[in-house]
Amino acid sequence: MRIIPPLTALVVTAGLYAVVMERDSLLAFARGEDTTEIEADAAEASDDQSQLAEAEDAGVRVAVVAVHSQARAIDNAVVLRGQTRAIREVNVMAETTSTVISEPLRKGASIKKDEVLCELDPGTRPASLLEARARLLEARAKMPEAEARLKEAHAVLEEARINLTAAQKLSEGGYASETRLASAKAAESTAQAAIASAEGGLESTRAGIESAVAAVASAEKEMDRLVLHAPFNGILESDTAEIGSLLQPGSLCATVIQLDTIKLVGYVPENAIDHVTLGSKAGARLAAGQQVTGTVSFISRSADEATRTFEVEITVPNPDLKIRDGQTAEIVIAAEGTKAHRLPQSALTLNNEGQLGVRVVRADSTAGFVPVRLLRDEAAGVWLDGLPEEADVIIVGQDFVTEGVALKPSYREMSE
Repeated sequence: MRIIPPLTALVVTAGLYAVVMERDSLLAFARGEDTTEIEADAAEASDDQSQLAEAEDAGVRVAVVAVHSQARAIDNAVVLRGQTRAIREVNVMAETTSTVISEPLRKGASIKKDEVLCELDPGTRPASLLEARARLLEARAKMPEAEARLKEAHAVLEEARINLTAAQKLSEGGYASETRLASAKAAESTAQAAIASAEGGLESTRAGIESAVAAVASAEKEMDRLVLHAPFNGILESDTAEIGSLLQPGSLCATVIQLDTIKLVGYVPENAIDHVTLGSKAGARLAAGQQVTGTVSFISRSADEATRTFEVEITVPNPDLKIRDGQTAEIVIAAEGTKAHRLPQSALTLNNEGQLGVRVVRADSTAGFVPVRLLRDEAAGVWLDGLPEEADVIIVGQDFVTEGVALKPSYREMSE
């Protein structure tokens, strides 16, 4: 049996024990120090920890600074950013193909409802309208003739029935032959067929009149499409089509916007949408510094799939047209009031679960944590919801205490 490997294993094990478990003594020995001093220092440190624990058990308290805070009523306004939008914007487009024969109007011009924006070359359309009207007159002229034929057929049928009745009576008395009776029956059948033919001719005449009326209406509508009118009072956002340009169905004649009433459009987060109601008062400050007021006129019922926000529109009067379409606005919507505490922003802290809140001084002078909800951020402080009506909130030293730690609080007056 080889003795060298077991001896090597023992030497390595002893060396590892000395390095790991007796490192301080080993270093002291290497430096030529007395290991008894290190043991004394370790004992002294242990005594100090015991004394600290005994001091805590004896009632040592942590000094903090707190304030007596009382809840106050505030307007729970919803603040968001948005932009202005014209109450109406329409692209007036051609519905037929033709060239423009009217002089163009320049963008920025004020226009009235039904004012002509673009007029197109009529071409052969007037002739088509005259032809359609002539066909209508022709169709209507055929109506008396068709009605007369029907009346004539009814008269012939009546005569045939009288002859048939007489032939039947004479045949029963032996005064008429079977041939005469058969001839009378055939005459009656012919008269009935003539009535059916006359009724069909009358219906055909009526259908011809309706077709002619439709042709006239189509021709008149085509004539109406030659003149494009302004749909409402507004301002031209673009030049109208230039004279001589060819317009086809869907080609743009002009863009008209209405600005005497403006909309403020913003998007409200889903956690604040319940605070917004139709008819609520709202105000906004535009990027240029102008301040406007209005009322909430629309609240979306469906959230945006990408942002999970709800669209809100606010209607604002704009009689002088100073508010333009597409301006950035900071919007404030009034909501139902609530009570909240105003505290320094530095008083906010997080607990071990990452929840936002504040540290408070409890009745037994120990530290506690209360979760809060941030309502508004101002220069003077933050408004918080979630605290009781009155609370002693720690504003200095809250990050150095935990739940249940004994406190020695000193109080400071809250500045208005």
